Parts: sequence; structure tokens; C-alpha cells
Amino acid sequence: MPLVTTPRDDTSAGRFEFWRETVRRSFVPLEALPGAGLEFHASLHTSHVGALQVSVVTAQPHGVAHTPRHIAAGQPDFVKVSLQLAGRCRLAQADRRTMLAPGELAVYDTRRPYTLDFDLPYRMLVLMFPRALLRLTEQDLARVNATAIHCREGLGPVVQPFLRGLARQVLELERLGSPRLADSAIDLVGALLAQHGAASVVPEDDGREVLRQRILTYMEQRLGDPELGPDQIAAAHHISRRYLYNLLAEQGHTVSGWIRERRLARCRRDLADPVLAQLPVGAVGSRWGFPDPAHFSHVFKAAYGVSPREARSGTPLP
Repeated sequence: MPLVTTPRDDTSAGRFEFWRETVRRSFVPLEALPGAGLEFHASLHTSHVGALQVSVVTAQPHGVAHTPRHIAAGQPDFVKVSLQLAGRCRLAQADRRTMLAPGELAVYDTRRPYTLDFDLPYRMLVLMFPRALLRLTEQDLARVNATAIHCREGLGPVVQPFLRGLARQVLELERLGSPRLADSAIDLVGALLAQHGAASVVPEDDGREVLRQRILTYMEQRLGDPELGPDQIAAAHHISRRYLYNLLAEQGHTVSGWIRERRLARCRRDLADPVLAQLPVGAVGSRWGFPDPAHFSHVFKAAYGVSPREARSGTPLP
């Protein structure tokens, strides 16, 4: 469903009913609520890139509600990230209430009820993807959930232009995009959210959370180094191995387990990327820290149940 617009030859009420059904089908279950305007028009541009859904919504004033009855047991666990492009949005989830102005971003959790209210004509970019891809702990997500994130400092001036570029190219993303684009978008958003969360609270232990995020970023940037390990990481951050282990254990990780999981995720992405189809399987493993092809094949199959070659040929992965 790349482009949907409300019918021009219908009544305003008829156009809104059309929009109500469009919204229900396009995201997690939602209820569209009519606004105060006499005439209603709306459009939705959507592309799917890997696990990422990119949508641009343009509409007259109305509201949207994700209610307890919409939240079914076992439904997919998604988060949504919205960048306000024009107009404004009142976002409410749990005990949080925030107003998004143009250029501001927010994340909200589809496992919990929320409402969006637009009292002016608006335009909004909405990213929707599985919660697990965000790689934030529940505590980190709770810190930033349903808060307005200004993009004027830190990583904001980097992330916001990238997201605006996605909005401008939304109709071309399925043709031009690849799983790597989805990973990049989610990683950038995750880095911005992590930075905002760390800056919005005073850590009880004088920067423990900030240090953990720096370590995770350091490891992410060096996944291709086969020598990456606890000694190198601890030395780079002037801490002991024991302290490093404790920092990651607080998030349920081991150092080697986190590195292996992220390396395999990168390999899985590259094996599915048609741009890299000519790159030998062993070279895919080598570029992400698995220089031994036999070892790479063994750990990949242990993680996903299929060999790297089977994954490249299109065998479904869990």
C-alpha cells in the first residue's frame, strides 16, 4: 500500500470513514476519531524496508486512539517513532503528556494504550518496527517514552535530516532501500533516544549509564575487528574487566555474547542484501569478525538453524 488518499468525490463523513479503515489496516490496531474541521482530507504514503515500515501521514485535524481493547495477547511487539514535519501533535501514554512541534520526535510503545490528537492540519513521519531491534532496555525506553525530543543538539542535527530524507523519498524506498537502510535508520534513532535518556536523568552512580552506552557504541563501531574483546574494551575505557562485566550483566548481557549477537545480526543482514550477492559467504563473515569460515558457519547455524549459504538462498530464518 504505497499511497492512499481519501476519495475526492465523497462527502467529508465518507472520506473520514475511508480514512478510519485505512488507519486500522496500516499500523497496529487504531481508532481514528473525527476532528472539528468541516472538510476532511488525508493521505498516507508507506514503504517497507526490511523490518521497518516508513509512513508519511498528511491530514486535516482529527485524533487517533490505541485502546486496551486493541491490545491483544500475543500481538507483535512494535514501537513507533514519530517526527513532526508540520502542524502539532498532543501525545499521551500512561502518565505522560507531551506536545510535538515541527522538528520534534517521540517514541511510543504499542504494548500500551496511547492517543494522538491533531488540532491543526499536519504532516508526520512515522517509523514502526519490532521493539527488539531498538536495542534499548525497558528502563531506557521508559525514560524517553512519550516525551518530546528536540533535535537541536547532540545527535539531533544528524538524525533529523536523515529522517526528513526518508520522508521525502518514502515512495522510492522499497525500490532503493535495503535491509542496511532499515538497520541504519533504527540504529540512528536508537542512538538519539539513548543519548536523550542518559541526558534526562542524573545517574545515581555518577555516570554509570552514560559509560555503558559509550561502551556499547564502542563495541558496535568495532564489530569487524576480530580482536575485539574484554581486555581491549576495558582498557579503552580505563576500567577493569570485572567492572565491564558488571556493567553489561546489568542489562542481561555478557561481553562475548553481545559481540557475537551483533556480529551475527550484521552477517544476516548482509546475506539478505542483493547488493552484496556477489560477496563470498566467507567474506561476509570475515568483514564482521569471523575470519574462519568454518567457525562462522557453525555459530551462524547454531543461532539461526540454517547455514549462511542457506540463508543467502532464501531459506526462512527465525
